[in-house]
Amino acid sequence: MSQSETEIERESMEYDVVIVGGGPSGLSAAIRLKQINPDLSVVLLEKGSEIGAHILSGAVLDPSGLDALIPDWREQGAPVQQEVTEDHFYIMGQHGEIRVPNFPMPPLMSNHGNYIVSMGNVCRWLAEQAEAMGVEIFPGMACSQLVMEGERVVGVVAGEFGRNQDGSIGEGYEPGMELRGKYVMLAEGVRGSLSKIVIERFGLSEGHCPQKFGLGMKEIWEVDPAKFVPGKVMHSMGWPLGGNAGGGSFVYHFENNQVLVGFVVHLNYANPYLYPYAEFQRFKHHPMIAELLEGGKRVAYGARAITEGGWQSIPQMDFPGGVLLGCAAGLVNVPRIKGNHNAMLSGIAAAEAAAAAIAEGRAGDRLADYDAAIRSGPVGKDLSRVRNVKPIWSRMGLWPSLILGGFDMWVANLTGWNPLGTWRHGKTDAAATGKAKDFKPIEYPKPDGKLSFDRLTNVAFSFTNHEESQPSHLKLRDPSIPIAVNLPEYAEPAQRYCPAGVYEVVEDQGGPRFQINFQNCVHCKTCDIKDPLQNIVWTTPQGGDGPNYPNM
Repeated sequence: MSQSETEIERESMEYDVVIVGGGPSGLSAAIRLKQINPDLSVVLLEKGSEIGAHILSGAVLDPSGLDALIPDWREQGAPVQQEVTEDHFYIMGQHGEIRVPNFPMPPLMSNHGNYIVSMGNVCRWLAEQAEAMGVEIFPGMACSQLVMEGERVVGVVAGEFGRNQDGSIGEGYEPGMELRGKYVMLAEGVRGSLSKIVIERFGLSEGHCPQKFGLGMKEIWEVDPAKFVPGKVMHSMGWPLGGNAGGGSFVYHFENNQVLVGFVVHLNYANPYLYPYAEFQRFKHHPMIAELLEGGKRVAYGARAITEGGWQSIPQMDFPGGVLLGCAAGLVNVPRIKGNHNAMLSGIAAAEAAAAAIAEGRAGDRLADYDAAIRSGPVGKDLSRVRNVKPIWSRMGLWPSLILGGFDMWVANLTGWNPLGTWRHGKTDAAATGKAKDFKPIEYPKPDGKLSFDRLTNVAFSFTNHEESQPSHLKLRDPSIPIAVNLPEYAEPAQRYCPAGVYEVVEDQGGPRFQINFQNCVHCKTCDIKDPLQNIVWTTPQGGDGPNYPNM
């Protein structure tokens, strides 16, 4: 560290609780803290330009979390209005589809009573409720460092601006502030940079399965009103992925003739030639999907990673000085394709544990009762019943997962007991990547510009922006690895697994060169997850940078 680095002085502000992340878990924690004790000082820091700017979710919302947080949310005008009216599940082939009847599905898979929402807009509404209660919310404040006292987290550094491209301090440098609290709640979402540090530093994943992930991509389409069915929900598996990867699709008829079209690829795929974004674009040419979208207009695009490890992969959720919330801990129910309700319930539980510790003079004690409450409460019940579906799918494929996993869920739903016990996850998604010599390249059709689009065109519809004079927030542990190792061994999969075209192998006169176009990054974190040698590290760019999703 240079002399100028060691001389950096930052102002400090003290709070009872510091929350990092303005998603459903962080906002729920903030609101619940103020519900318990209005005198608690609570600050919430969000790296996006506004609350909701970095929120991307399907989303069919199970309202149980919202019911627990704000029971009269309907009367309060929450943007949760379009109830699910139809629920369809399909197995896709290239030229047709088979609809799976609803009656074999375990009751927990039913979407009856759920709502199609924009979680970005739900979070904006939750932020209004929080601010009205006295929560201080600061958007555009990326949290770049933890503040430690010994082996305890006591705060974060937020709002650092003005470094040069080489990382040195620029003329207009702003050092940011230290926001300190009795407790720090990390609600950064999937693979958050500070959450990752905390998990590694305190060994929170020891004794648990490795976390598993998927890549979710989503477009919003305005379609012909004659084809729009408010509240209609469609999920599918099968084509175009086939045996190349696990995953599936969703199509939700939302509001105002808008249809939410999404595609998920499990990141434990082996073939390094797989191109998840191109699989999504190909999916839209399926006859059933093409018929819906033809004549329509795509109005937004985005992508994000999804935690898929479930029950087996939840790390210890408390650490000295704080807790992990929501997707930072991996609380997504993969078969249900839902995690927002569990994120909100985790925020509520964390707030209750922290408020009790502060009130009882135990501030500073680890909040082990929060971890216990998650595992023994409604979140644990939700995740434990479905715990074998993903590992069965990973080991045996789609059909055994549907049959064996369905049987296991049925019995668990009826009795609370999983007859198949607990299947464990194997290697990490990075380690699952195979060598290029063992696979054949996959040929993908060119986008037609009507139903399917190239990556850079679509990234423009995520409204992403990064200040180009700052250092790249995508770091290489060893700059030689992409060309020296990944290219010959794995055909450098970064040029395909990234859904935003950030990574390129460019042919120069001196040979191939690895190029990082960090300005395109939509903050999905896939590179941090899938790089075979774990050579890419995702860190936060300047606050306010990244996608600006209007209503994802």
